[in-house]
Amino acid sequence: MQEQALLLTADYPSADDQRAERLLEFFGVRYLKRRAAELGLAENESTQKCRLVCSAQSFARVMGNLQPASGNANLLARQIHSIFLYSNGDPVAVANVVSQLSGGTISIRRGAGNVIRWHIANDPDGTCGVMRDLRIQPSATCLRTGDFFHTDGGSLTPLIAGEDKAAFLKLAWNGLPVFVSSERLIDIDAELTTFNFDIRDHFFSAVPLVSYIKWAFPCSSWHAPEASASLIIDDPLLKPTHGFVDFQELLSLMKRHNFSTNVAFIPWNWRRSAPEVVRLFRENPEHFSLSVHGCDHTRAEFGSSSQQRLYWKAQQALERMNRHESITGISHDRVMVFPQGIFSEAAMSALKRTDLIASINNDIISADRHPRAIRISDVWDIAVMGYTFPLFTRRYPWEGIENFAFDALLGKPAIAVIHHDYCSDHCARLVKFIEQLNALPSAPTWRNLGELVRRSYRQREVSPRAMEVEMYGTELRIENLSGQSKRFLIRRRESEPSAIQRIGTDGQEITWRQTNGRVDFEIELNPGENQVIKIKFHDLTGKERNGDSLPYRFKTMLRRYLCEMRDNYVVPLRYRFAGSL
Repeated sequence: MQEQALLLTADYPSADDQRAERLLEFFGVRYLKRRAAELGLAENESTQKCRLVCSAQSFARVMGNLQPASGNANLLARQIHSIFLYSNGDPVAVANVVSQLSGGTISIRRGAGNVIRWHIANDPDGTCGVMRDLRIQPSATCLRTGDFFHTDGGSLTPLIAGEDKAAFLKLAWNGLPVFVSSERLIDIDAELTTFNFDIRDHFFSAVPLVSYIKWAFPCSSWHAPEASASLIIDDPLLKPTHGFVDFQELLSLMKRHNFSTNVAFIPWNWRRSAPEVVRLFRENPEHFSLSVHGCDHTRAEFGSSSQQRLYWKAQQALERMNRHESITGISHDRVMVFPQGIFSEAAMSALKRTDLIASINNDIISADRHPRAIRISDVWDIAVMGYTFPLFTRRYPWEGIENFAFDALLGKPAIAVIHHDYCSDHCARLVKFIEQLNALPSAPTWRNLGELVRRSYRQREVSPRAMEVEMYGTELRIENLSGQSKRFLIRRRESEPSAIQRIGTDGQEITWRQTNGRVDFEIELNPGENQVIKIKFHDLTGKERNGDSLPYRFKTMLRRYLCEMRDNYVVPLRYRFAGSL
């Protein structure tokens, strides 16, 4: 039996009702929409329980209609699973509804006063998922402009609270769990105005309903099959030490604290790896891996508008990585990490035609003169699919464990990035962050970037023997973990289906079809079976620039050696002097 929402709206749906609808659609929740005036309980209604979602003001109109008739006290519980209420900007109306539901006196006031740290309750039902039991410091704007309940305990359970104030409440009404958010819902269609989404700026408008959806629709909403994680260190050569990174010390820490590290390796350095570090990587593939970090790592290397030049650069990078692999025996993940975080639309189009399977970056806005608008919903997705090539997002540890936890709540992989100087304290800060990440209620599985991309997808159950899957990278590892054969209905957004050369596994070509800006195909797997599905695109044709000038190569070599000198001598010296002051 499918989980279903009933979205109750005003006679003329408000902007808040529309935001609730978009959030349900984003998470793939099946829902019916009905005006509050049309709602009532009847014996002949379907016995399928619905999850009622509406504004507190709309709920106030139907409370009387939902009261069970005499002698039929179980009717409400048979038809409604739970209720989620949000504000439409009238705090008095929200407070009145909560007071009626709880039988107490509740008020709402603007601003959090001196409350800085907020606690997400470790609710026995697991309502807030992976974010349970976190203590968070929202942004100053978020605290200053939010509406908050003032509670005195009683029958209310604060799920998000700071001292005597609360932003998200749980209570029981006629045997039903009711969840109430004091804040208006986030608009996920709003354009992102920062380089990445920060939950601290939207804490009270985003966490309550997202938490409720994940709790109330565990099977039929989009969800990730696993929580994956990877730590990336940008730039290091494979030498015993690079700046503050000591690979032997790092390996000991990884084994002791259960994590893995991916080195974003600059292909220009393909002939410079030290034998002892090569041996370390080859003997510990579960802890060390490599990805592709540009080609020469020159300034804005993948930020130009020349698609042909960028295609040649990407192919040169992969050729160098293949040479490195043939010399050292260290395989690499075919994932591009952009140097300086700079990329263009042309770069995305070029990478799509190579053997790379995805890109990863901190910033999600391209370097083009007129970059495309990226919405909050784009960044909430497993990967940003607005470009022609998938872009997975990563974060620095100092962005806070709350951002990594919220990413995990959304189903996104936890991808952290550091540079060598973050290890200046013998990795003490890094270890503290890793311990926080591993201590989340749903501890991540640490993987190399290639496997992380292949296993980063979202799925929802459509029947006991069929699963709908949304694919992001150009490779997907799909597994049937059930005890019966299962059909996987796979879809992937694709703006240029004519560029596809082939979809299939290593041993089987898969028939696909084009539908509304995406490609659809399916595969059936036996119990315990897994397959890697690959999408291969046609090579980019046209005039290529087959080489770099001698001055360019000289400047590249000079840049690489100067950067190495900076990391190994200048930065450590600066830290040493700063420590002695």
